[in-house]
Amino acid sequence: MGDASVAELAAHCGFDWLVIDGEHGPNGLRDILAQLRAVGDRSHPVVRVRDDNRAEIKQMLDIGAQTLLVPMIESAAQAREAVRSMFYAPQGVRGVGAALARASGYGAAGDYLATANDQVCLLLQVESRAGLGALDEILTLEGVDGIFIGPADLAADMGHRGNPGAAEVQAAVTDALTRIRAAGRAAGILTSDRALARSYAAMGVEFLAVGSDVGTLRAGLTALRKEF
Repeated sequence: MGDASVAELAAHCGFDWLVIDGEHGPNGLRDILAQLRAVGDRSHPVVRVRDDNRAEIKQMLDIGAQTLLVPMIESAAQAREAVRSMFYAPQGVRGVGAALARASGYGAAGDYLATANDQVCLLLQVESRAGLGALDEILTLEGVDGIFIGPADLAADMGHRGNPGAAEVQAAVTDALTRIRAAGRAAGILTSDRALARSYAAMGVEFLAVGSDVGTLRAGLTALRKEF
């Protein structure tokens, strides 16, 4: 999602949650702030940050993002540091500046510092063979609410770049999603393949992303162009 108007439009369409993409989308801090405002409470915004940079995570939380998706997690040590970035001390190391932050209503929510650690949600994106190898250890960490499998990067890492539907990749994906759910954490994945999406839904995958603004717009415009 790359525009506040698009975010606002999508939020009116009834989706449970929407990803505001700061990893691959052309979104900086102020763009994401505008999109959070546009979405409001009509859908739950999940902000995918660029990486596990601690300062950026702090800023995203301060502008009001409650659920963050952190990509390219490959070890338990990296996951542990992402958890620490999400929480105020003593559980973590998030810098305290709540009185200046949109997250606290610019100071209007007097109990924000006391309640913030219970309000944030951390989703980690595992999308490599190394990440899958560390998955069981990552799933033992307190503060990790869910794991999102990245099939495109995983496919590339497994020698199937551009083909996440490859049998070997899908076997690894299914195994990972099953392990995540068995550990009592939310499992997530993105696919534009409707058959795969339905199979993941049948598994009980909680965070199922089924498309993008770019893909939906391109498909609609292409179909329209073919008619004329």
